[in-house]
Amino acid sequence: MPLNNFITDLAIKLGATRSAIVKASDISFSASFRDLCEMNTCGKFNTNWMCPPAVGPFEDLKNQVLAFDSGLVIQSVYFLEDSFDYEGMMNAMAIHEKTFRLILDHIKTEHLLNPILALNAGSCQYCENCTFPGKDCPYPDHALASVESYGIDVTALVTACGIPYNNGPASVSNVGMIMFNSEI
Repeated sequence: MPLNNFITDLAIKLGATRSAIVKASDISFSASFRDLCEMNTCGKFNTNWMCPPAVGPFEDLKNQVLAFDSGLVIQSVYFLEDSFDYEGMMNAMAIHEKTFRLILDHIKTEHLLNPILALNAGSCQYCENCTFPGKDCPYPDHALASVESYGIDVTALVTACGIPYNNGPASVSNVGMIMFNSEI
């Protein structure tokens, strides 16, 4: 089985709702997503090592992604009681976090892809309380930046690989991505 099929099937087997491969050249970047971070809509700006500004300058992050040729896009879809079900959204994020890390750990443990760059949904949740800005990140090998913090347009990303962005009323979709080089 070709590598791309194997890892997309693996992601589904380990709990992702959908997975697909995207070419790095098809990933849409915009500094405007970083502007949203600076507006602090999620409350994590300048509070987390994996969020702006600590995660790094937009152009550097874009270049990190483009150093790879492909990405495994992972989407988790959850249905809520209604569109205002905040608790359901937070539970969905926690389940997605576990699923994404399970997929990532399997890929690392089995040496399926190397090197990689893993980007998840939302701010890094590895530690209950981030040490930013006082102390260095104690777990840099486990810390995950978000797709959005790298200036990636998530709507365009999932669309580029044939995954629907909107999954119906009262649903929430979380997206992570693992960049790799297909010529390994």
